[in-house]
Amino acid sequence: MKPVLVDSNVILDVATEDPTWGNWSNDALARAGEEAALIINPVVYAEVSVRYEKVEELEAVLPPEVFRREPLPYEAAFLAGKAFLQYRRRRGSRDMVLPDFFIGAHAAVAGFRLLTRDPRPYRSYFPAVELIAP
Repeated sequence: MKPVLVDSNVILDVATEDPTWGNWSNDALARAGEEAALIINPVVYAEVSVRYEKVEELEAVLPPEVFRREPLPYEAAFLAGKAFLQYRRRRGSRDMVLPDFFIGAHAAVAGFRLLTRDPRPYRSYFPAVELIAP
């Protein structure tokens, strides 16, 4: 089974016991982890890190034996830039490449499935990526 890149929103839902999405994210993460390797990249790591004071706390939430760390390929960075260009041409207001573009591009380039509870940007800019989403 193809590995699963896990979006930060799913990890944060579980870690914070989000009352709206916590159960869905926990169940989806558990199912994905039973059938495939769970992947995070530096962008996901950075997004999750803002909730924690110490790297040790973050490592407890993202144990390497559960979440395999993968570097962001340069090809994914290129694709993220192209997705951002599309976004700007559609009159997107942000001035910098958004984290979701790096995450989606990484899944696209590596052939990973993507576990997220917010499929909208990925469907728009990375339609070939197989999503695990509500």
